[in-house]
Amino acid sequence: MKYFSQLLFSSIVLLSACFSTQPNSLLAADTGGEIQLLMRSDDMGVSQSINEACIQSYRDGVARSIEVIVTGAWFLDAARLLKENPGCDVGVHLCLTSEWDYCKWGPLTHAPTLVDSDGYFWPITRTRSSQPGSTGFLEANPDLAEVEAELRAQIEMALKHLPNVTHVSAHMGAATASPELRTLTSRIASEYRLRLESQELQRFPRIGGIHSQDFESELVAALGKLGAGTWMLVEHPGFDTPELRGFGHVGYENVAQHRAGVTKAFTSKKVKTTIQERGIQLISYADLKN
Repeated sequence: MKYFSQLLFSSIVLLSACFSTQPNSLLAADTGGEIQLLMRSDDMGVSQSINEACIQSYRDGVARSIEVIVTGAWFLDAARLLKENPGCDVGVHLCLTSEWDYCKWGPLTHAPTLVDSDGYFWPITRTRSSQPGSTGFLEANPDLAEVEAELRAQIEMALKHLPNVTHVSAHMGAATASPELRTLTSRIASEYRLRLESQELQRFPRIGGIHSQDFESELVAALGKLGAGTWMLVEHPGFDTPELRGFGHVGYENVAQHRAGVTKAFTSKKVKTTIQERGIQLISYADLKN
């Protein structure tokens, strides 16, 4: 009970920070200071559609860092594309969950406590009432030794195939979902001389969310109000293809439509013009000071 109380307290603190009314908040008036923005594309390696969209969001758009899921079926294709774009900043999106109903993946290592009866990662980080019958990663009581071995295997696989890895991040927050897990992941990242996704960055709220009807316009409006500071926007590009239309789970059935909207926004002329007019400096994790 004490453990879950700590998690609840941490969640409340995080939400308070995200929606702060202090002068450097997203909705505050521009203070005239420098604005830096890290635009991040997540989930490369999961599908061909996502791979191509993430690369386009970097090459023709505003994304500067891309997170790669090593356990995804399309990881080697992701590695090929990233090698062709060596200027792109790459993060290992450490993965301990497999959320989609009909597209699954599992660990690189032998990890009995990290998988379901079919050998796939558990679908969610924590059990939710909105997804009855789904066991959460935390509720499955993962063995920390198995977690460590798996995270190391994923990092080493990424480093084997990708020369431009600078950091690690946690897919669905699983690798940092408890104080013990965060300590473990931070230690492993440090040993490989990689940055753990920065907590000091101000988090750009998920404008519109997965049910957004016009993410491009919502992003332009939010950028126009962005206050001084160093911000991070995490989103998930994709293309509306038959492949990606097969992705989904309860509460998120419009995956292809939503992610195509993200790609449109990340490559939008209106978005790029707004960033230029406001003097927003696009950065990557590689640009952050230690």
